[in-house]
Amino acid sequence: MPLSAPASRQHIHTRQIDLRGYERDDGLWDIEAHLTDVKTYPIDNRWRGQLDPGTPIHDMWVRLTIDIGFEIKAIEAVMDSTPYSICGDIAANFQKLVGLKIVPGWTKAIRARVGGVHGCTHLVELMRPLGTVAFQTLYPALERKRRQADAQLADAQRADANTQDAASATPRQPTPKPPAHLNTCYALNANGEVVRQHYPEWYTGG
Repeated sequence: MPLSAPASRQHIHTRQIDLRGYERDDGLWDIEAHLTDVKTYPIDNRWRGQLDPGTPIHDMWVRLTIDIGFEIKAIEAVMDSTPYSICGDIAANFQKLVGLKIVPGWTKAIRARVGGVHGCTHLVELMRPLGTVAFQTLYPALERKRRQADAQLADAQRADANTQDAASATPRQPTPKPPAHLNTCYALNANGEVVRQHYPEWYTGG
């Protein structure tokens, strides 16, 4: 269902952000973002002259290349359109993010390296949704890895049990970890119906 009918108004500004995740043939992953800002009216820019309606003020791209452990192996930042001639000079500074992992504290780590005068506000803002898209992109692979690990642990447990005396056997219990996205939102509350149906082993409701 769309939003309700708005009051009478005039369209002024549009920001579009396109985020995509790709699995590469070499086992790595590309997470990309493209941001544009446009106005519905002409504006004067000291560097670029008059910008007609629909001409991007900002037109920026970021590609993070990460591994299955969410470590940044490479980064590329491109600024096709900016409001100041020197904006693009800072793009190379984002190489400081290579080696970081997209884990809790990710946003703080980004700002410590390329925040403020050491980076670009718009590219820094893109890093948070890029992290979310990284998780969405890698999640199926992570689930496969988790299930494989659980299966291997179960196989090892059965093998141990078969070699021990039945009376003295104390088989190890598997200790898999719950999916990382549980309890991150209302729908995925471990006490709720969604988890009961989709992740019954982690359901904690009554």
